[in-house]
Amino acid sequence: MKLSRASGTFGLVAFAIAATPFAMAQEAGWYAGANVGQSRAKIDDARITGGLQASGLATTSINDDDRSTGYKLYGGYQINRNFALEGGYFDLGKFGFTANTAPAGTLSGNTRMRGLNLDLVGILPITEKFSAFARAGVAYAEAKDNFSGTGAVNVLNPNPSRREANYKLGLGVQYELTQALAMRGEVERYRVNDAVGNRGDINLVSVGLVYRFGGRPPAPRAAAPEPVMMAAAPQPVVEAPPPPPPQPVAPPAPRKVSFSADSLFGFDQSDVKPSGRQALDKFASDLKGTDFDRISVTGHTDRISSHAYNLKLSARRADAVKAYLVQNAGIPAAKIAAKGVNGSDPVTKPGECKGTKPTKQLIACLQPDRRVDVEVTGTR
Repeated sequence: MKLSRASGTFGLVAFAIAATPFAMAQEAGWYAGANVGQSRAKIDDARITGGLQASGLATTSINDDDRSTGYKLYGGYQINRNFALEGGYFDLGKFGFTANTAPAGTLSGNTRMRGLNLDLVGILPITEKFSAFARAGVAYAEAKDNFSGTGAVNVLNPNPSRREANYKLGLGVQYELTQALAMRGEVERYRVNDAVGNRGDINLVSVGLVYRFGGRPPAPRAAAPEPVMMAAAPQPVVEAPPPPPPQPVAPPAPRKVSFSADSLFGFDQSDVKPSGRQALDKFASDLKGTDFDRISVTGHTDRISSHAYNLKLSARRADAVKAYLVQNAGIPAAKIAAKGVNGSDPVTKPGECKGTKPTKQLIACLQPDRRVDVEVTGTR
């Protein structure tokens, strides 16, 4: 039996890279996973017929079993946001055929493919939770064949086996369900040799789950400056009555500006877009000549998505505004404190925006909640 190249080829898939850094699959760390799906091989009926004719037998019919269930178990290490090294064990399943002959007889054969693989995985971030990837590597497969004959068919070597290394390729997509758990879908091609020297390909289409070990540490935040305590100057000793105590001076009222997150960032993103840069440049220009005591940057999100995800997104947006003011307005980083507060302080009233699914209507209604507040305390 020969397992030859399966029909069809991989399509070329083009993806546009979004400005937002990818969340789960873009940071270094260990992970493990498991996939299961359908495997398929093309059985070379012409070769089987030719082999029987060489033995003086005519083939009257052939029934192929060219599909099976395959699975793989794997683990890997994410090197950086774009590359990972992954290895594991695979079982592509069992494939077979039955040929009927004249004079009367049958030839039955099947093969099973199992082995180990080591792949280099290239990752392409699409959104905060979604990514595409491609893989190329080496598969060390063991092929175990089994042949049997009845009637006029005589099999000389019923149980050949073989181990050999070949290449493998694949394409896939991954979606982050939580910070540690993701769902993956893949199409892979394994180049294999069966136990009687025939080369071919087996395709595996599978889905599975990936678990990342360990959480990602939160981004560092600039600490608020400690207040400086000034020692009061001693009063001179005079004979005259002491002067009246100084009246307390009210501290300057803080100036608070609220930016719409939709004007600064794309939806579900944290990189400042060009129109947002113009708004921040105008804000920085208005602050010229101000002696800053403190600038607080607070990121807010709407209530769509989970608390943990929104907290990370609001913090990244606050950090992005801080970084822009430091780099482009020359404001000292030590005077800016940035934080994210999820959707805990909404502008919209309870019951004003109904629904939980992220429809266009709900996203538009919750637009006031997506904002970045900048509060400045200082004097001119």
